[in-house]
Parts: sequence; C-alpha cells; structure tokens
Amino acid sequence: MDLAALARHQLRERIRRTLAFYTVLDAGSAQDAVNADITQWHNADPRLETRGSVRLSVGAQDASLAEEHLRKEQARSLEQQETLRRLTFLQHVMSDPDLRLVWWIDRHPDRLHELDAVGTALQDLRPPRDPSYDVLRDEVVRFVDQLLADIRTPQQRQVFLRALAQTLQALGSTELHTAAAQWLDTAAPDPGSSSA
Repeated sequence: MDLAALARHQLRERIRRTLAFYTVLDAGSAQDAVNADITQWHNADPRLETRGSVRLSVGAQDASLAEEHLRKEQARSLEQQETLRRLTFLQHVMSDPDLRLVWWIDRHPDRLHELDAVGTALQDLRPPRDPSYDVLRDEVVRFVDQLLADIRTPQQRQVFLRALAQTLQALGSTELHTAAAQWLDTAAPDPGSSSA
C-alpha cells in the first residue's frame, strides 16, 4: 500500500468535510485547489513519514461576499423563526373557539358574519402544543420585554408606572398597585434636574 496515497486520501476527506462545513463560496473550486497542492507531495523514501499542509487564502472581495452571504443567511433564519412563531400563535388561537372569537372580534370587527364559516373551516385544527401551554402568555411576556426596552428615560418610566398603577387599581389588584405606586415614587425624577 502506498502510504503517501493513503495520507493524501485521508487529508482530502478531512478537507472535504471541513470545506462542506465552513465554506460559503464555491466548495468545488476550493477542493480543486487543495487537491492540486496535495498531488505535488511525494515520498522518496517509504520509511519516512509523509507530511504536508495546505493553506487557502481568501481575497478581500471573496471575504466580503462570504460576510454578505452569512448576514443574509442569518436574516433569513431570523425571518423564518419569526414566521414560525406567528404561525404557531395563530394555530393556537384558531384551534381554540374562545380565543378565536376574541381574536376575530379584535382583528375583524366588520366581518363578524364570517365567524361561523371560519369556525366550520377550522373545526379539525389542533393546537400546536400541549393545550395547557399558554402561547398568549408568551406573547405578553415578549411585549412587556419590548416595552421595558423602549422605556429609556426617567420621565418615560414615570408616565408608564403612573398608567400601570391606575390600571392595577381599576382591576382591583391591591398588592400589585401598591408595588407599582412604590416604584412610581422611586422613579420620580430629581426636582433639581431639568428635562431636555
């Protein structure tokens, strides 16, 4: 058995797997370039171990193309995740007659006469997960996270907390109202500071 040929074969396989995993450009051309370098190696003495290395360089234009491709792939992946999340949410809402009624009234108040037909069309629709899983709660959590991220100034926090405290008081949530009122006192801007 030709040890050099075996070593070249093993190296080609390793490079093929590496290129398949990492490259976003033309893997075939990269493999050809590697093969061209590998075939130049020879082993004059069969008792010596054959070693070699291949280094592929990437030009600035190719690197820029690769980065752009990666950005597009990441954007596409995020878009797919968002689409899947929305579809899962809709499937959950539409599979539950009570949730479907509330959602339809909110989204299509002028098309209430179509609700019976929609219910008939969706009667075999099953929820995407365990029925005990509350997708709507996840939506509310996401909304609250986004809301808190958007509140950046002390004045915005004070307006939000004042509205929250009033809402909790109207709902009869005494404990939560008390907590929100305490936060409102803490979030009040310093009287000595002037707002922009």
